Amino acid sequence: MDVAVEPKWWYLWIPLVASLVALGIIAYLITYIKKKPAGTEKMKEIAEAIRIGAKAYLKRQNTTIAIVAAIIAICLYIYDFINHGGAPYYSLAFILGAAASALAGYIGMNISTIAHVRTTEAARNHNLPEATKIAFRGGAVTGLGITSISILGVTLLYYLYSSITGTLNPELIVSFGFGASLVGLFAQLGGGIYTKGADVGADISGKVEEGIPEDDPRNPAVIADLVGDNVGDCAGRGADLFESFTDNIIGAMILGLALAAYFGFEGVVFPLVAGAIGIVASIVGILAVGTIKKDDPMMSINIGYVLMGVTAAILFYISVVLMLGGKLIFFVDIVIGIITAVLVGLLIQYYTSYQYRPVKSIAEAAKTGPATNVITGLAVGMKSTGLPLIVLSAAIIISYIVSGGLTDHKLGFYGIAMATLGMLSMTSIIMSSDTFGPITDNAGGIAEMSGLGEDVRKITDMLDSIGNTTKAITKGYAMGCATLSAFVLFASYLEIVSRRVPSFTIDLTSPVTILGLFLGGIVPFIFSAYAIEAVGKAAFKIVEEVRRQFREIPGLREGKAKPRYDVAVDIATKAGIRGMIIPGLVGIISPIIVGKLFGVETLAAFLLSATVTGVILAIFMFNAGGAWDNAKKYIETGVFGGKGSDTHKAAVVGDTVGDPLKDTSGPSLHILVKLLNIIALTLVVLFLNPIILLLLG
Repeated sequence: MDVAVEPKWWYLWIPLVASLVALGIIAYLITYIKKKPAGTEKMKEIAEAIRIGAKAYLKRQNTTIAIVAAIIAICLYIYDFINHGGAPYYSLAFILGAAASALAGYIGMNISTIAHVRTTEAARNHNLPEATKIAFRGGAVTGLGITSISILGVTLLYYLYSSITGTLNPELIVSFGFGASLVGLFAQLGGGIYTKGADVGADISGKVEEGIPEDDPRNPAVIADLVGDNVGDCAGRGADLFESFTDNIIGAMILGLALAAYFGFEGVVFPLVAGAIGIVASIVGILAVGTIKKDDPMMSINIGYVLMGVTAAILFYISVVLMLGGKLIFFVDIVIGIITAVLVGLLIQYYTSYQYRPVKSIAEAAKTGPATNVITGLAVGMKSTGLPLIVLSAAIIISYIVSGGLTDHKLGFYGIAMATLGMLSMTSIIMSSDTFGPITDNAGGIAEMSGLGEDVRKITDMLDSIGNTTKAITKGYAMGCATLSAFVLFASYLEIVSRRVPSFTIDLTSPVTILGLFLGGIVPFIFSAYAIEAVGKAAFKIVEEVRRQFREIPGLREGKAKPRYDVAVDIATKAGIRGMIIPGLVGIISPIIVGKLFGVETLAAFLLSATVTGVILAIFMFNAGGAWDNAKKYIETGVFGGKGSDTHKAAVVGDTVGDPLKDTSGPSLHILVKLLNIIALTLVVLFLNPIILLLLG
């Protein structure tokens, strides 16, 4: 189906210019950070060890991903040959999407390994505003890199394919999102396995067994733990939001094509313009952080959020008036999306911050041992799924009804897409504040390992505490984006199938539909099991290695000898690479098997069930894990016996149990549900003649 109007190609200049401006800002931020002093020789030595470990891991991870991507690209070229006469539309878009995602992750992680030591140096000079600005601007490189590279890639590819084919159908670029999702899944999985294997191993061997502080230089696993913050929380989370941002724009463009009679070409390209608005508004907010309310970092960050939101609202209003015929119901949908992002973030903060009752109850339960701590954490995690899902469900229903979905479901689906675009417009600044977390965490680790004074640690600990808050908000934000993006992709799948099979319906009483529901519900559990198991294996090997070094290196326990950090780094690297393969393949292969065997109806049920189950499981996992983590931190403030007490040791056990949930399987499930949907979108034609129907004649 093509738009029967003359396209106004000049609209594409808006996302192109916004992307190029963002890339210019990124260059400025990198230059700004690099010019800052990097501290003492000891600080530089530790920072270099972290940087080398992170780059080595990312190189090996990307090599593995490249092999998998090459195999998929060949299969897609065969698919192109059959369906597009040999023109490599899907295979080329897939390669470009994967490369763009990998590039965004590399740029972000690379600058974070430069920013953290300069943040420490600013803290060493007791310059809190400068430390805040360096850390946040380091995170902004990741935030702006994600959105600008995504928008630039999608815009150029859409224009190229439209020019070649003479049509305006965005279906041909869906595999760009497939490539982004593939890299996102492996990056989040591998990085999550690496960072949590190292973190759990370091905690068990250091805090529990040796009774030494976190980031103590005597612990052979401490460098691996600090490297993990970069490969997991920076590169992994960045890849997560890159593919959320990309997949939703492509899905919204497909839904916009279905409304050609209402909006023409403007409805198709509005998602690209919306992405550009998010970039411009985020730049305003990012540059404000550290320059306004300098003495209060959290307030400075919040002011950046407010400035971004106000700027975005004004630009969205203007764009809706000019591009969508002045139908302000869609502006209302966008505002609903922004409000939803804020509400979900606040709810996640309630369940994971030790300022509130849920986390305090977990800390109190640790007084009677690790078992009661874990039991209470599980209960809190399960209860925490209710309110966020109610808010997300309300956003879906309200935006659907407001947009006119009761009279035309296509308008309703487009309204949901608008709400998701509103939520995702905050990606750049939210990701900036998220990457702020691991940068400040590393800054504290460098300060500890360099032997800097308590006055320096006081500053880095305060920034780290703020970073924990922003990371908790980002987890909720990423989950909300994943839920709405997956719904938009599912609606796009229904739209594409309906174009090819006008009589297509989903019969809930059909055995093949019920089969799809069961199969879809299984996948998130199997996927999570493999991911968690990989973390356990990695932690086991690291604990054994740390024990060996304390046993065999004379003077290590007394601080008279230097540990072999590189051995633990290598163990974590191998574990991350190996551990990501099986769960990654589960996500890639399962929708193809279901779709090819049973057809588009069973696959639709599979996607719906996997999305619902995956979202609920993800909320449970990262809320439970975050709550266990902050219960431990609450005890470390001095309550219930403080550090070193039996209560603290019990809480450390709970924290280690929660680590793979909140930072490996939970965040990876976000990507899984979108990957399943984008694969279904990409290969719809393959599923129109299922094997079962062919066998039955």
